[in-house]
Amino acid sequence: MATNRTYDQIQVGDTVTRSRICTANDLFVFAHASGNINPLHLPNAEWEGEKDGDGPSAPFMWGGTLISAVIGNVLPGPGSVYRDQTLKFHEKVKVDQVLDVTVTVLEKLADRHVRLSTVVKRDDGTLVAEGEAIVIAPEKTISYDPEKLPSLLMKRHQHFDRLVALAKQLPAIPTSVVCPDDANSLGGTVMAAEAGLIVPILCGPAARIQAAAEKIGVDISGYELIDCEDENSSAARAVALVHEGRVRSVMKGHLHTDDLLRHVVKREGGLRTKRRISHAFVMDVPGRSTPVIISDAAINIAPDLPTKVDITQNAINVARSIGIEPPKVGVLSALETVNPAIPSTIDAAVLSKMADRGQIKGGIVDGPLAMDNAIDLEAARTKGIDSLVAGRAEVLIVPNLEAGNMIAKELTFVAHAETAGLVIGARCPVILTSRADNDRARLVSCALASLYDYYSRNKTAFNGEDIAKAAE
Repeated sequence: MATNRTYDQIQVGDTVTRSRICTANDLFVFAHASGNINPLHLPNAEWEGEKDGDGPSAPFMWGGTLISAVIGNVLPGPGSVYRDQTLKFHEKVKVDQVLDVTVTVLEKLADRHVRLSTVVKRDDGTLVAEGEAIVIAPEKTISYDPEKLPSLLMKRHQHFDRLVALAKQLPAIPTSVVCPDDANSLGGTVMAAEAGLIVPILCGPAARIQAAAEKIGVDISGYELIDCEDENSSAARAVALVHEGRVRSVMKGHLHTDDLLRHVVKREGGLRTKRRISHAFVMDVPGRSTPVIISDAAINIAPDLPTKVDITQNAINVARSIGIEPPKVGVLSALETVNPAIPSTIDAAVLSKMADRGQIKGGIVDGPLAMDNAIDLEAARTKGIDSLVAGRAEVLIVPNLEAGNMIAKELTFVAHAETAGLVIGARCPVILTSRADNDRARLVSCALASLYDYYSRNKTAFNGEDIAKAAE
């Protein structure tokens, strides 16, 4: 509840400080509200900054609005009326930086006017802005419940748009598609092929695939079609094409996941490697500055510690393949301290130390972390967690399949995230989507497979520049 201080209650020297984290959403909301779409201030704009590594920064006037918030909410608070504000700006503000906004009463004037000192600093003490304000303080006590303010939802999926655009620059990846005999799976296959992401070889009952093509009105005569008797033989043939060197990825169509994975993990003729296979959901969550990767929510039901090591390494490799470098990995549990009564907290601590010792490579791993302090900086600061990962996690390693599945579906249906999926740890990426997934999910999953394939062969993410290497 925000409650003001009346003119009579205010004393010279009264001071308040409030902290605020600058988020990507703040910059987008400010751009919409102000009409200022200067790319210097937009996280998704193609802006390299005034010097290397400079990057986008918050508009200086966004920092000025934080002063307005303290005056309007705290000192004097609800009922205050601005009469004057001077500001001098000093340093830029970047996403994820924490600002401390301080308002101090300098003088009480006639007619309920109050002169205030207004200062904005980073939490390391760097001065961002300073000035003075004159406001009319309220005469009566007023309270306002901030919960009454309607919330805003920023629906943005620019991360997936970027990944698809990037993958389109790569040569289309040869892909065996298993049983694309319904509208969703065949439609997604054709969409990915027409986008230049894959060269599909359709494996499945030919009559059913042709019927699906007629139903959705697409011409598949230009694609190779291998007639197979049923789902089992279709999956076996799709996997065999990898060994024959004809394809570099496998895509699940309209069949149960188990029917495909049975052939992926079999000892003779499968796609096994020394590492345990796992699944990674890559999610474009509105408001997040990077995609969020959740692993494993589809294959390993109750993984032990050695399996979690492979799950973590696989997820790190997925993150690196899409340009997150180095990925910040939060190992989730119910709380952020080690508790022997909760085994997942012990596993998380061990995984973190294994990464420190180089047994897990390529990422910054920390745990245990609860979901809130893994992805929200304010929550991490409130609990006093000092970590490179806490509040900034881009990869979330879940304790078991149930937890991962719940988180992924909550982000999809509550936070309006878009989802793509990939199985890694096998000889090639396996595009594993739900039978209920739409064409868009399949399209993005194909883009992920292409980018992961490039990363696996070149040990670096494709950045759209080295076209010659991409063509090899």
